[in-house]
Amino acid sequence: MKTYNELLKEAATRVEEILPWDLEAARASDTPPMILDVREPDEYDGMHIPGSIHIPRGQLESACEWGFDETIPALVEARDKPIVVVCRSGHRSLFAADRLREMGYTQVRSLRTGLRGWNEYDQPLINHAGAAIDPEDGDHFFASKVRPEQLEPPA
Repeated sequence: MKTYNELLKEAATRVEEILPWDLEAARASDTPPMILDVREPDEYDGMHIPGSIHIPRGQLESACEWGFDETIPALVEARDKPIVVVCRSGHRSLFAADRLREMGYTQVRSLRTGLRGWNEYDQPLINHAGAAIDPEDGDHFFASKVRPEQLEPPA
């Protein structure tokens, strides 16, 4: 049996990860990447990168194919275009990018540190109405919310 961290390490051997300043530079280039946010709807509505596409991780595979309720035509047609997958911490995005790679996407990368790192780098985030988010509000939004009962019991 593999642990979550072991699965992450394996995915990291197959997927290129970039840092917030790399994504900032890529967004300013002549060929900016598609930014694919794989968080849950309430997370995306709370704050996201302007211009990002939202597809919850649980709908990713069907969003990549024609003929499904979840199909996102821009994503289906982006198999050979630059894509950066994002989430809160960079873990779900790493798994999602690995799956996209398995599905034939050739230029997919994951944002290491996720939107938490993007916010710490003072890059723009907006809410569901398109209003800018104050980075301090982002700090609270992206903070870990692990409860005591979710921690491993002492040995």
